[in-house]
Amino acid sequence: MQVKTNAIVLNALRYQEKSLIVKCFTKDFGLKTYFVRNAFSKRNKNLNSAYFQPLNQLHLDAVHKNKGSMENIREIKLAYAYRTIPFDFYKNNVGIFLAEVLSGSIKEEQADNGLYLFVETALIWLDEHDFNADFHLWFLLNLSKYVGFYPDNSDQNSKYFNLREGHFTDKISADCFNESETALFRRLMNLSVYEQSPVFKNEERRTILKLLLSYYDIHIAGFRQIKSLEILPELFQ
Repeated sequence: MQVKTNAIVLNALRYQEKSLIVKCFTKDFGLKTYFVRNAFSKRNKNLNSAYFQPLNQLHLDAVHKNKGSMENIREIKLAYAYRTIPFDFYKNNVGIFLAEVLSGSIKEEQADNGLYLFVETALIWLDEHDFNADFHLWFLLNLSKYVGFYPDNSDQNSKYFNLREGHFTDKISADCFNESETALFRRLMNLSVYEQSPVFKNEERRTILKLLLSYYDIHIAGFRQIKSLEILPELFQ
């Protein structure tokens, strides 16, 4: 079946010398994997490897056989051309981290327009605004809305946050953040992407990221260790 859809690149793995295996989050079909033959060949300008950088936003003309195997791309063009993310050291490294988180979080081969619109809009916002060191924290918290485990913040006064239950509580258990961690997490829930300056200090930012990834690990089956995680603390020294 020939299809046309927008897509966001999650990762691309080199296959043999000249080809790529590319995982994309597509707007109309959810998670899809494509085999791109001769992506590193100078003759194959239409499907060049440069298109498949993490988080690139593409428009695909593809053939989907829907048999559980890799699909094929016929034609490709940029749906949105980033102006700053590839060239800004901080934005680029945060983008690599977010692509890895998305790759571990998106599992379904079905359309999710709300999730796609959130990711698309957030990335364009990152590209068009000055870098904010809290952006990746805001992104991970709000991504949880679309993958099914956004925290219940109806109880404004409880001292602890229960990761497994996803709500604040006065009953501490092994599944809870401690009191100081919970206070940081509650501050994160009040964070706006429109903040012009970072709200958190470096040490607070590292703690919150650790808390968020623990939360993801509990709620997403098979959520693997983020290899690019070690980059982030060095960015914000």
